[in-house]
Amino acid sequence: MTQQLPVLVAGGGIGGLAAALALVRQGFNVKVLEQAETIGEIGAGIQLGPNAFHAFDALGVGDKARSRSVFTDYMVMHDALDEYQVGKILTGEAFRQRFGNPYAVIHRVDIHTSLLEGATETGKVEFLTSTRVERIEQDADSVTVRCANGQTHRGVALIGADGGKSVVRKQYVNDPPRVTGHVVYRSVIDKSDFPDDLKWNAASIWVGPNCHLVHYPLRGGEQYNVVVTFHSRKPEEWGVTEGSKEEVQSYFQGICPKARQLIDLPKTWKRWATADREPIDTWVHGRATILGDAAHPTTQYMAQGACMALEDAVTLGEALRVHGNDWTKALELYQRSRVARTARIVLSGREMGRLYHAKGVERLVRNSLWKGRTQERFYDAMEWLYGWNVGNCLATD
Repeated sequence: MTQQLPVLVAGGGIGGLAAALALVRQGFNVKVLEQAETIGEIGAGIQLGPNAFHAFDALGVGDKARSRSVFTDYMVMHDALDEYQVGKILTGEAFRQRFGNPYAVIHRVDIHTSLLEGATETGKVEFLTSTRVERIEQDADSVTVRCANGQTHRGVALIGADGGKSVVRKQYVNDPPRVTGHVVYRSVIDKSDFPDDLKWNAASIWVGPNCHLVHYPLRGGEQYNVVVTFHSRKPEEWGVTEGSKEEVQSYFQGICPKARQLIDLPKTWKRWATADREPIDTWVHGRATILGDAAHPTTQYMAQGACMALEDAVTLGEALRVHGNDWTKALELYQRSRVARTARIVLSGREMGRLYHAKGVERLVRNSLWKGRTQERFYDAMEWLYGWNVGNCLATD
């Protein structure tokens, strides 16, 4: 009977849909349990490294994702106080040759749409909305999920892709979040309203004392993503609320006029009070495991949250493939392949946040870090991150 059971996936976001695609490619039927009323995505733009495109290709949606992406010419960091260019990394042909795929920026909704189309086209993914997981029970051969609406669902395994506030993680780990005190405001601006002197085809960041600002084009350059981050003056609770223009304005008094334009643009803002969790080394509990933000919630400073969820999904699929869909062996290999890499992202994100928000002498050190560095040396430093692909994703003993 268990051969006929679907794999249950808690969460219909980017990680959940990627997991569903990876599982279908290994011959499984999948049931996605989404707590929201619709399968959708919120947010604004995100950045995609070459590793994300390797994952899209492995999941069979590379063409869909590429068609909705804006491919950047470079990444650039400026000091937000004096406009000093701290570092510039070209992401053109040499970058693509080195890593086998481009660097791009995209709206979160467009990634989600690409994955949702791919999953729907398989005909092997069932979507249940307004279905919140409450409790997980297991026996030797299956997992049963009890939901808030009174329904129960039985599957051969459960993938908890239910985000940073994961119910699956809470049942098996129950560790507290680490609220950073860093607040992120995000908005999307139409091209016609965006300053001409900032219309760069680049992932651009302005770094300042206890704050930074990011901008890049979206949707063929018809829109621009604007993200500002600051250290809050008051205690924060992890979550998303409506933002206030007055609050944003109050945190960016010393910023140079060119960068300051960014905070004057949005008519509406979404406000994220951010958190991560301490990395853990146990993701697997019987036939249940976690994936994406449920496994390794991170701050945004490495621009790799969605990319890591995509990698997780591909790695899970590959682990199942090499072990002939033996769940016990595959989940152990999946965990072993992902724990250290994703922990490095979480910990590096914390350090990168410190680097971005440096002040005083630390700011001077930051501004001198990459002086005179060649593009090849930048690429060498990124090899650990962007060199990931389906061929090297599994841990080797």
